[in-house]
Amino acid sequence: MMGSSRFEVRWLLVVLALWAVQPAIAARYPWKAGVAKVVITPTRSVWMAGYAARTKPSEGVAQDLYAKALALEDSSGRRAVLVTTDLLGLPASVSRRVAERVEKQYTLPRERLIFNSSHTHYSPVLDRVLEIAYEMTPQQWADAESYTEELEDKLVGVIGEALKDLAPASLSFGHGEATFAMNRRAKRGTEYAIGVNPEGPVDNDVPVLRVEGKGGKLRAIVFGYACHNTTLGADFYRFMGDYAGFAQAWLESHHSGAIALFVAGCGADANPYPRGTLDLSRLHGEALAVVVEKVLGTRLESIGGPLKCVYQEFPVAFAAPPSREEFERRLHHEDKYVRRHAAAMLNILDRDGQLAATYPYPLQVWQFGRDLTLIAMAGEVVSDYALRLKRELGAEKLWVAGYCNDVFAYIPSLQVLQEGGYEASGAMIYYGQPGPFSPAIEETIIRKVHELVKRARS
Repeated sequence: MMGSSRFEVRWLLVVLALWAVQPAIAARYPWKAGVAKVVITPTRSVWMAGYAARTKPSEGVAQDLYAKALALEDSSGRRAVLVTTDLLGLPASVSRRVAERVEKQYTLPRERLIFNSSHTHYSPVLDRVLEIAYEMTPQQWADAESYTEELEDKLVGVIGEALKDLAPASLSFGHGEATFAMNRRAKRGTEYAIGVNPEGPVDNDVPVLRVEGKGGKLRAIVFGYACHNTTLGADFYRFMGDYAGFAQAWLESHHSGAIALFVAGCGADANPYPRGTLDLSRLHGEALAVVVEKVLGTRLESIGGPLKCVYQEFPVAFAAPPSREEFERRLHHEDKYVRRHAAAMLNILDRDGQLAATYPYPLQVWQFGRDLTLIAMAGEVVSDYALRLKRELGAEKLWVAGYCNDVFAYIPSLQVLQEGGYEASGAMIYYGQPGPFSPAIEETIIRKVHELVKRARS
């Protein structure tokens, strides 16, 4: 009996000691975080996304492609998941189907799920996105649709794995700067074409989120940059993540057990510079990784909760489209892509009687307590948006991402729209949109960003 009593006393002391340290542990690790990744490289030769000039399907792998997920849970038990992909961009159809499955399987509302794509031009074609741009056979389209189904399964799975991996964690945030992005809107005469414009706007910001587990173990590194993943051209036929892929691989090789997630920023009007070789892709990636590494070595700002998430789809207007007669004239245009676009628009007119006047634009804001605002913008967003939002909302505690949830078109600022060129209107042909956006697009989106930020911060 005496021994039993001593045991009970010792056990009670252990329980009391554990109970006493719980508040300290919770204070140091106010979050739970889980992370997972899965290879999404196609296992067979399929058509590659990004360049209309390609004439054949893929010819091997230079670097595996990944989907990665970071799950977060604040102290109130609210969860959210960030998903990054080494892909050109997820269309609304894929994001919607995956989000619906995730909500059903894991009870995760739509506003608490962000999809971001690195916009690598060395990834597979998805669904029927950019159908006008690609010289694909019916069988090659069937292969793309089959790959898309496999991808959706993997995205649902990696989200589930990250949620299963939730464990106590702390978050901290900081900024660095990389300088290989170059504005690509070069004026030639009275028109703008893709080239090199050292005087044009770029967003050199490198936001970095550090996710640390118990004992100071680095579990995840989330970082971003606003620049096209187009270091090589259309004559490169092997899958890879480009500079973003090399940056992630470098960071993971230098931090055993940690997963690095790249979040593409608003770099629709920026290209890597210089560009043209695989070695340059690797050099840009390693340069970006070194910037991230330096940020990780500084005193980062702690990020607290709660995590409040808002999501809304709202209409952005197109400019008045050409007439039926104009599209019929374009059926004889010398540019085959203009001809295909005209045929597609005429098919819609025959089917629906009219072309779409607006597009449902998805916008998302995650607010981390008073410490960080993450704005997830859809489409290929030019740098003017991020630069303006940083001026209006403050840059220190802001992260602006593009290529989120639905990559359906370029999103030009008013200035870019007025100047013209590929980002303003030319790319709309390949995306199968009726025409350029209305001049109101910038104010429409910026106004909605402010509205959602206000809701998230309230």
